[in-house]
Amino acid sequence: MSPPATKVTLHPPDAPFAGSVAVPGDKSLSHRALILGALAAGESHIANQGPGEDIASTRSVLRALGVSIDGGRLASPGRRAWREPVGPLDCGNSGTTLRLMAGALATRPYRSELTGDVTLLRRPMGRLVGPLEALGASIEVSDGERAPITVHAPGELRGTDVEIPIASAQARTAFELAALEARGSSVVSSPPGFRDHTERWLEALGRGRWLDRNRFQVVPGELEPFEYVVPGDPSSAAFLWAAAAVKPGARVTTPGITLNPGRIGFLQVLESMGAGIEAEVTGSAMGDPIGSVTVYGGVLAATEVSGELAAATLDELPLVGVLGAYAEGMTVVRDAAELRGKESDRIATTVAMIRALGGGAEATEDGFVIVGTGWLETGTVESHGDHRIAMAGAVAATAATGAVRIDGAGAAAVSWPGFYEVLEGLWSSR
Repeated sequence: MSPPATKVTLHPPDAPFAGSVAVPGDKSLSHRALILGALAAGESHIANQGPGEDIASTRSVLRALGVSIDGGRLASPGRRAWREPVGPLDCGNSGTTLRLMAGALATRPYRSELTGDVTLLRRPMGRLVGPLEALGASIEVSDGERAPITVHAPGELRGTDVEIPIASAQARTAFELAALEARGSSVVSSPPGFRDHTERWLEALGRGRWLDRNRFQVVPGELEPFEYVVPGDPSSAAFLWAAAAVKPGARVTTPGITLNPGRIGFLQVLESMGAGIEAEVTGSAMGDPIGSVTVYGGVLAATEVSGELAAATLDELPLVGVLGAYAEGMTVVRDAAELRGKESDRIATTVAMIRALGGGAEATEDGFVIVGTGWLETGTVESHGDHRIAMAGAVAATAATGAVRIDGAGAAAVSWPGFYEVLEGLWSSR
């Protein structure tokens, strides 16, 4: 991870800006493409992988298992011929790497220990236990909830039906990756609001089908190698969309991003607050629509984000806090208690960010309330090692009354190295 003590100072633009930015390859899809490619015996080609340290962690773990990755070329002996790890597999700061690889490795007869940095070791992992044990896998979780975790298959896995009580795409995916090796089909269900990338992939590869809106059936069997170009990341684009939204007269276009319906709830939030939105589908890949989004800045009004929308915009909720500060009225986020188990307690760190810049914010048990005054002032934001807080603080600088300093700015490299330069480049475009 980049040095958390790095500092960046951003000076807000003095005029509206307009530009087009190609955002990095989608992080969620990059993880899945690499892991699904590694399950298949043969050579897959995966272009435009996300550049962040989280994706590097997935590549590192796969290489430790004997998978060759050279740029976009991935050559694997197939999961059944993966090399037994000689020590703990380091997932860095990436919860996605740890949870998805737990499912992928739960089918192997040897024991695999998955660990990570101090931040990752604080994050919840207990949600993996029930689904994987239901298949017959063994999973040991530190203190019943935290990493490091150890997985293996003491015998043959058998297909089963499981219900996951929260809308967790990572828990669903871990189960699905293991279920591909089980005897007999499996069905996974959970409340709505999860990202369905894995289900779309498995359906496109002939290894699954939807039974209804929330229940997906996994058809076990081996995967075939594939070719894939990772579309742009809407969770990264969201920072640029928010920057445009808080600056009346500004405009930003992000071409070539995934428009998966479960990934663009933030656009619904922006539209409800008064930003202008244009979206166009231009193609598709592995079941995901791909297209271009343009956001126009305007006068913002407060909103409420809760229920399925809160689940669909969980990663973008710190940005909702920034938008709420620049809006008129009280912006309320509910049903987002899962924010407390992210890289930081994002309820607490979002509130601290807004207060550090002179705004009004209060934490609640499952979200926060932002007092919209239409402005934020100069100040210092502490990232707490969380890339989304660091980047949201930078976005807050877009319309602030003066310079904003980000302490721990290096955390942004987890998902988007060079983000600050891209943001300042956008600010200077006309």
